[in-house]
Amino acid sequence: MNIFYPIEIFADWATNSIFQISLETRLAEVVSYFIFDTIKILILLSTIIFAVSIIRSFLPPEKIRDILSHKNKYIGNLLASLLGIITPFCSCSAVPLFLGFVQAGVPLGATFSFLVASPMINEVALVLLWGVFGWKIAALYVASGLLIAISSGIVIEKMNVKNLLEDFVFAGNGKNVDLPQPQWNERIGYAKKYTRDIIKKVWIYVVIGVAVGAWIHGYVPEDFLAQHAGGDRWYGVPLAVLIGIPLYSNAAGVIPLVGALSEKGVAMGTTIAFMMAVTALSFPEFLILKRVMKIKLIAIFALIVATGIVFTGYLLNFIL
Repeated sequence: MNIFYPIEIFADWATNSIFQISLETRLAEVVSYFIFDTIKILILLSTIIFAVSIIRSFLPPEKIRDILSHKNKYIGNLLASLLGIITPFCSCSAVPLFLGFVQAGVPLGATFSFLVASPMINEVALVLLWGVFGWKIAALYVASGLLIAISSGIVIEKMNVKNLLEDFVFAGNGKNVDLPQPQWNERIGYAKKYTRDIIKKVWIYVVIGVAVGAWIHGYVPEDFLAQHAGGDRWYGVPLAVLIGIPLYSNAAGVIPLVGALSEKGVAMGTTIAFMMAVTALSFPEFLILKRVMKIKLIAIFALIVATGIVFTGYLLNFIL
């Protein structure tokens, strides 16, 4: 059962009843998409931030640091990437954990390895690949994503980009959560305050990002990808990635497109690259990250992830 179905109903109702837009029009599709995704993302963010805050109140930063700050920095990147794989978060939901890791004193490289791995190695996409092509291709998908996450973390660590993060990100870096008497009411109070503070800082970026995605969702022709990225066109994979970036969704929401695009002649690797771009890269995520890091660092992050996705797309196309 789709837990967000009531929000879909509300979005359609608001579009039709409040804004007086016929649901049969393309404008209605855009408005309904905007209302639905804005509410959904803000709910997800609030829930994830609150949950992470509660968990942080039980896990001292030293413990997190000890797990991910391995003496061998590469093992730290590996552990963070593996944590990302088993953490079922979309790109936007992974951002609060990114903040938590940095504030816990986890090395920046390991933190970015997690941020890349969490949305890129998507469990739904993994099941899809396994079901269609078998465990070998699914394993290749995981291995390539893991390698990209580890490599990106190592590269970012060597680039020494701490100066490209906003100052507030390091607030309380490496310190214990201030809970003199860690009773449940104190933990909840801390989580509420932290969640409220973060949402106040990022909500406008979520709204802007979803608005852009909604417009593209409604006005980019459905056959555009099939027309321009289908067949054996060499530029099909990078084009699919570029098209997928503004269309924020989860893998489950994109899966219906996979079969349709394949039937229209789009190679499976190109289709998977499109799905990975939709789930791992998004305007809402970039705009949320804009609140915690400078544009230059966002560009570095996006380039690394996009390169990894393009590589995976070409690799799957070659194998298949």
